[in-house]
Amino acid sequence: MKPFEGTLESLQTRELPQWFDDAKFGIFIHWYPASVPAYAPLSEDLFEQTTKYGEETAFRESPYAEWYVNSLAIEESSVQKHHAEVYGDKPYDEFVTEFFAESQQWDPSTWQELFQASGAKYCVMGTRHIDGAIMWPTSVHNPIKGPAYTSPRDLVGKACEAARNAGMRIGLYYCGGLDVTFQGLGYNGWLSMFLATPQTAEYTEYATAHYRELIQRYSPDLLWNDVGWPGGGAAAMQFMAEYFNHNPDGVVNDRFDMIGVATGTTHADFITPEYSSGLTLPDKKFEVCRGIGRSFGYNALDNDSTYASSEELIQLLINAVADGGNLLLNIGPMANGELPELQQQRIRNIGAWLDIYGAAIFNTCPHTVSSLTSSDGRTVRLTQDRYGIVYAIIIGNSPHVSITIEGLPQGDITLLGHASPLVRDGNTVSLPLAPRDDAAFALRIAQ
Repeated sequence: MKPFEGTLESLQTRELPQWFDDAKFGIFIHWYPASVPAYAPLSEDLFEQTTKYGEETAFRESPYAEWYVNSLAIEESSVQKHHAEVYGDKPYDEFVTEFFAESQQWDPSTWQELFQASGAKYCVMGTRHIDGAIMWPTSVHNPIKGPAYTSPRDLVGKACEAARNAGMRIGLYYCGGLDVTFQGLGYNGWLSMFLATPQTAEYTEYATAHYRELIQRYSPDLLWNDVGWPGGGAAAMQFMAEYFNHNPDGVVNDRFDMIGVATGTTHADFITPEYSSGLTLPDKKFEVCRGIGRSFGYNALDNDSTYASSEELIQLLINAVADGGNLLLNIGPMANGELPELQQQRIRNIGAWLDIYGAAIFNTCPHTVSSLTSSDGRTVRLTQDRYGIVYAIIIGNSPHVSITIEGLPQGDITLLGHASPLVRDGNTVSLPLAPRDDAAFALRIAQ
């Protein structure tokens, strides 16, 4: 195979690796020093707030607990008021020290067991967020903060090992566009955030060295960059070519240069709609990302009412897959690596649903007719595997032992989880029992 060059023409000849299109469901991990204060206001998601109240309010009252260090620098923010009341003038640096001490208690085997129970096919582990703290024992320390900002324990490596032992592919998250130790604090809108990407030679060399070290140490199949990259799309494509030549199975997201991807001037293998952002492009692979709550990082205020329900998350996965995308669902561990019980519950419930209905999700593509409606008004999403088997996924449960779906594809039908064929009369299917799953159930149609 001819080596890739750092040009759009060269990179656009590359096909999306099949593993990523087939995987459908991944686990995202945001675990950083901000999990020590573990606070953000329980507001609407960032994109809803931007639409309703404007971006300055959205950033001042950001629900993202992992942004604590930036929210702390915005005057009159809820985080600033909370910090003054609880911590006084305590510097964020002390949270970094405390986090590295707390993370020594983490037992990676607990994550491995949860990964296995989730049914997810890949895992994206955070390596550095906006606060600049580094989650692996790098040889390239932060030039401003020094080794104090480098984890003495290989948190990234242990997470990768746990995920691989659970049969998952590995991706790595790195915030290439923001490091507040370089460019300062208090960005309060989308434009100020994107313009904050450091453009110095020092930062470019620093971030590039980190990526190269991560690739060499952990051999990831996915690079999940965030916010931007110094030099924009042109510089990013040079790095992408280097990565693809190292790993032909690798994929990269759109956040090296989101504007360049949207305007067609730079490459990405997939785009990343977040919460209610609604970001999509025609005929472009996408991956919906969100937390179980409104934050990616751990927020101690979250409870059962602020987390999305298991049913909502399963339905989000179904709709993403039926539209041609993946779901990357985030978990936010506490500082000691323990995952809140309610987050574990959601993940396990998704895995239990996939144990029965996973054939309608994994290794599928959207059907030519992706959505139908049952006679009682429920949405039906259709997928299809590479052997021509069609799956009709009925959103919600059914109090009835039959269902009528106008336009249902022809063929013999079974209910996933039950071996016996179902009786079909035109578009009406008799079920062996009234499905009790509140999220969805799926019919297999062999044409």
